[in-house]
Amino acid sequence: MYDDINFDEIINKYRSDPYDYQDVVTPHTGRVTFKVNEGEEVKGPSGKWNHHPGTLLYILNRENNPKHLNSLTNGVVTSLRKELAGHFVEAGEKLMTIRHPLKKREIIEGILQNVLSLFLAPEKAKYFFSLDIQARIEKQAEKAVFIKPGEEIITMSLMKRDTPIYYTGVEGVIHSVYFKPGVSVNQGEPLIGVCSRVDANSSAI
Repeated sequence: MYDDINFDEIINKYRSDPYDYQDVVTPHTGRVTFKVNEGEEVKGPSGKWNHHPGTLLYILNRENNPKHLNSLTNGVVTSLRKELAGHFVEAGEKLMTIRHPLKKREIIEGILQNVLSLFLAPEKAKYFFSLDIQARIEKQAEKAVFIKPGEEIITMSLMKRDTPIYYTGVEGVIHSVYFKPGVSVNQGEPLIGVCSRVDANSSAI
């Protein structure tokens, strides 16, 4: 598995550009009022339960119903679309980018995502481990839980309906978990990272 991975290229990428770039897009139509400037430093949610919202980025007003949109991460505002200030925009319009400085833990996790077999979210929804997997995690810890294709591992909660999700990747142990139970995950984002049986018996990770 590792023969196909250029580790030097991956590490050099993080050395030369240790940032994550998160685009900020509108959730629906409305008139935009910016509350930050290009180059301004912003903060993400804070507090034990992230109950303090991040920096207010912009207000989106639709039919006299203003919606305040806050930053979801720490970083610096770049690529601000100043020409859109005061204008009506469509849903999904990119307004700015937040350049987030990666911490050591985030860089390591980014490298791991190039190594592990990722199981991705099939739809934008909330996810939970199946009762069986959750019980095995609580008993053995997640990095000791072995899974194989066809096994029901996760429950997807969407539109108040719960749907079992069956694993389709390589068999191995759950090395990393990228979702929080009950927190919405976008389609295509990783849910778990699996270390294959061969890799689990090696010292590469």
